[in-house]
Amino acid sequence: MRLPLPVTKPDEYLQALQYIVFGSIILYFGSTLFVPLSFAVLISFVLYPICAWLEKKGIGRLTSILLSTILLLALGIAAIGLLIQQFASFLKEWSVIKVKLAESLDELSRFFINYYSISKDQQDHFINQLFNQSSGDLVQLIQQTLSASAFWVVMIVLIPVFAVLILYYRHLLVEVVFRLFPNERKESIKNILFLTINTYYNFIKGMILVYVIVGALNSIGLLLLGVPHAVFFGFVAAILTFIPYVGIMVGALLPMAMAWITYNSIWYAVGVVGIFAFVQYLEANVIFPLAVSNRLNINALATLVAILVGGILWGFAGMILFVPFLAIIKLVADHHPKMKTWSILLGKNT
Repeated sequence: MRLPLPVTKPDEYLQALQYIVFGSIILYFGSTLFVPLSFAVLISFVLYPICAWLEKKGIGRLTSILLSTILLLALGIAAIGLLIQQFASFLKEWSVIKVKLAESLDELSRFFINYYSISKDQQDHFINQLFNQSSGDLVQLIQQTLSASAFWVVMIVLIPVFAVLILYYRHLLVEVVFRLFPNERKESIKNILFLTINTYYNFIKGMILVYVIVGALNSIGLLLLGVPHAVFFGFVAAILTFIPYVGIMVGALLPMAMAWITYNSIWYAVGVVGIFAFVQYLEANVIFPLAVSNRLNINALATLVAILVGGILWGFAGMILFVPFLAIIKLVADHHPKMKTWSILLGKNT
């Protein structure tokens, strides 16, 4: 007996496409508002268990929220302060580094002269042409950087304020969410909210541990190799790993250059690549699975698409935020029968 084929509903897919298109337009033009709100929502997910625990101990809601927010800010400032201290130590040796860099560039110039018969005048002419062509772009880049810096200064002030207000009015916001759906869906919505908050709290704790372990291993490897400022380079590379595939390559460039300049040998730069590659292998196959008990169960294709779409719509902030958004959609899809197709599309099961 042949089973009837499922009936497709093109209207539903067309409606979903319309939601995606119009939603993307709203997100693009409303990025100034939605970016700080999105960061604040994710931060509130992380802080909520701490606030709830403090409130159970008899501490007032506002006091609990302020204490947990101040603790998070203190940890962030301490981490940034450590990196600034290491960077300042790096700058103290800039005069020596500049001399070694000049020697390395001189050796590179002689290499082009001896093996490719490119004279010093030709090299200087090419460099001058390149500088003249890029000078206008450099000014534009500086202007964009200053504008982006001013924007992020405002964001740094607004995001904690939004997070505090979201936590303070969380019961009101949850009640509004309940009213948007039928009564029979309230229990399901409550479970999804609890699962989202619990998952992200454990995930963020695990990821902090991952970054600390990876930064420590990078630093130990660079110290054994004899690369100066190993702690600074090791932890910067660890932090940049939140950008898949590209971050670790960017993080490796500066210690590779430092190793090459310090020892005048390409093999030390190759050693830096070997150390970072080994640590990345440990992070992907050992550290991350052990440290993060509740992984975000999203496949690599969906993750990369989310990063690209986030970059198109919101720039660098979107590359960070859209992966958590996708994970929330996956959690909702897992608990909604009508979204089973999206759950399969985003999941890792093959």
